[in-house]
Amino acid sequence: MSGTPSAAAPETVDPVMSAAPGAAAVGAEDASRVAARLQELVEGHRLSPSQRRIARHLMERPHEAVFLTGNDIAEAVGISQPSVTRFAFALGFAGFPEFRDHLRAALRDGQDVPAAPAALNPVQAMVESELRNLEQLRDGLADTARLIEVAGALAASRPLPVLGLRVSAPLAHLFGYLASKAHPDVRVIDAPGSTMEDRLSRAADAGAAWVLAFGLPRYPRELRDGLVWARRAGLRVALVTDHAVGPLAEHADAVLAAPVSSRFAFDSQAAPSVLCAALVHAMLGALPTPEQSSIEEFENSAAERRLFLPG
Repeated sequence: MSGTPSAAAPETVDPVMSAAPGAAAVGAEDASRVAARLQELVEGHRLSPSQRRIARHLMERPHEAVFLTGNDIAEAVGISQPSVTRFAFALGFAGFPEFRDHLRAALRDGQDVPAAPAALNPVQAMVESELRNLEQLRDGLADTARLIEVAGALAASRPLPVLGLRVSAPLAHLFGYLASKAHPDVRVIDAPGSTMEDRLSRAADAGAAWVLAFGLPRYPRELRDGLVWARRAGLRVALVTDHAVGPLAEHADAVLAAPVSSRFAFDSQAAPSVLCAALVHAMLGALPTPEQSSIEEFENSAAERRLFLPG
């Protein structure tokens, strides 16, 4: 094939498709609609690093995205054409042409698609995605019964093992640091394998009833094994993760979910961090009064020792 379309056998003319790929661009208003449709598609999907690169490439070029072929994108991003197809699959389409048709629909009936804020640069758009995640978390906590129920169970568990591996380890340590201000025996576990199993078993033997686990993407196989082992040891599992239905949820007795943004080079955990703080807050409220008072005692001691700088 020469790459030049034959004039003898044209298909039905589509004004969106009529310009040559790479040379055509839609107007600013239409580009805004395409950007909004792209953002709408990407939000809430777990994408691989190469798929994120594709999404970023398209979001940075909404004015020409509807004209690009799978080969155009593969060449520009430096990946294989099948990777572009898998990107479309990941977003729920049968292939790249169907995905592109969905973008083109934003031009035809774009009036029902809110335009992306024109003033936002790519980094601001990433932050905007986190704001939506926080709004989703906020709305999901309209009924706090489940949060309070889980917090009460964790408060009553003595000791309280807290499990987090790899990227989830910092949240486990944050929860452990805050909770230990009042809970008398919080044990953070961040090492996989037999060490993790030993510490979970010892916690169960010492009287623990629950383990709190943080399981954010990407989900370590060792964490799943740890949850299986914890239940085998007689512990109930409370899981903080990004989806109520996911690869770890089936191994948990209670699941608290907060969305994770995948638009950054590495996942942003703003919403799970807020959920972590909310869970600590609720747990402290469920502790006996003498243990709650230990927080005030610490503050008094810290003031006397001048642990923190003023202001």
